[in-house]
Amino acid sequence: MHHTHDTLRHEHIFLSQAHEAHERRTLYVVVLTAAMMVVEIAAGWLTGSMALLADGFHMATHAGALGVAAWAYSFARRHAHSPRFTFGTGKVGDLAGFASALVLAIIAVGIGVESVQRFFEPGQIAFVEATWIAVLGLAVNLASAWLLGHGHSGYHNHHVHSPGHDHGRDRTHDNNLRSAYFHVLADALTSVLAILALLAGQFLGWVWMDAAMGIVGASVIGRWSWGLMRDTGAVLLDAVPNNSLEEEIREAIEDGDARITDLHVWQVGPGKYAAIISLSAHQPLSPSDYAARVTIHDELVHVTVETHYCQGLHPDCRKAA
Repeated sequence: MHHTHDTLRHEHIFLSQAHEAHERRTLYVVVLTAAMMVVEIAAGWLTGSMALLADGFHMATHAGALGVAAWAYSFARRHAHSPRFTFGTGKVGDLAGFASALVLAIIAVGIGVESVQRFFEPGQIAFVEATWIAVLGLAVNLASAWLLGHGHSGYHNHHVHSPGHDHGRDRTHDNNLRSAYFHVLADALTSVLAILALLAGQFLGWVWMDAAMGIVGASVIGRWSWGLMRDTGAVLLDAVPNNSLEEEIREAIEDGDARITDLHVWQVGPGKYAAIISLSAHQPLSPSDYAARVTIHDELVHVTVETHYCQGLHPDCRKAA
């Protein structure tokens, strides 16, 4: 048996083209969130409102998580050319996203536990002050969501595919930006629910609404965190990213007497994938010829092909005959 291999595209920079724009937007949101955190903590201290103090420290956790997201963008960009990272720094954002998902889950549990306790032990609420600060917080969160959402939605149509090869992979998210977006949405959601609960408590006497809205918010945030944890965890563990992409690779390679004997496809960055293809054939072409067949897909940014020339009754040869 004779085999050769070749690798296409040796530069391992697998960051999205919008990486720097996402980094700037995330930094802006960190500043806005940190400023709002200071305002809420100061207002809670001056008015004696535990609700405002609690929300201020709650926002501090979001500011920290958003800071991690901003750091991840900076780290990935600064170390993109480092030979220490075999397949580049494209997964740093997914690592940060997974960490943010854990923080979101902890926040959801904390809100849920506190809300259940308030059903049985309602606390004193400074309705007027808390409502105004909640409205201000909502405005900041909406501005932050607009900043992040602009890049989050704009990323969807970033990739261009050859006709007949669009199977939804262009909808792949930048999970780091997605995690930051979810943190901002979680804050916006808690602000909206807080405003509704405060108004109901102030004008209708429904003090229990504060606890009820807290449980609703905790459930929604928990669901977001689970989805983000599942998606980022799959990337970090090199789970098969897309079955249709594997099928297209097989169709392109097995056009003739070649048969794929081993295939690995995994994500190396936002919307970017690597593939290792091992094949056998009676009259194999050069590895670069086979690689050219599959790199019509823009998302395949690193392809390694290994060819085996077989004779006799070797199992792979029988399969390729």
